[in-house]
Amino acid sequence: QARLVESGGGLVQPGGSLRLSCAASGFTFSLHRMMWYRQAPGKERELVAVIGSTDGDTNYGDSVKGRFTISRDNAKFTVYLQMNSLKPEDTAIYYCNAAFGSFDYWGQGTQVTVSS
Repeated sequence: QARLVESGGGLVQPGGSLRLSCAASGFTFSLHRMMWYRQAPGKERELVAVIGSTDGDTNYGDSVKGRFTISRDNAKFTVYLQMNSLKPEDTAIYYCNAAFGSFDYWGQGTQVTVSS
């Protein structure tokens, strides 16, 4: 069955960096558009970044443009989110999402906390 497992979250000081990973299994990873979402307490889930399946085109939410970078390694069935210049408002649970046609898969999420 399809599975997405996020890792790399944790506690970091403002201005610091983290790299999240999302390992995929059980489906044809290269066909799926991959997304990172986040959800902070009391807020709606927010799209952070998108990367295309084969063209690798990327798009970012306004709040993270210039600070976050999404990438994928189809040979390793993994998508990454490099997060730099982190701010307290980036604190949230970060979720990995894979989409292709009617198929839509989610990971369990990884907590990112930005605090001094």
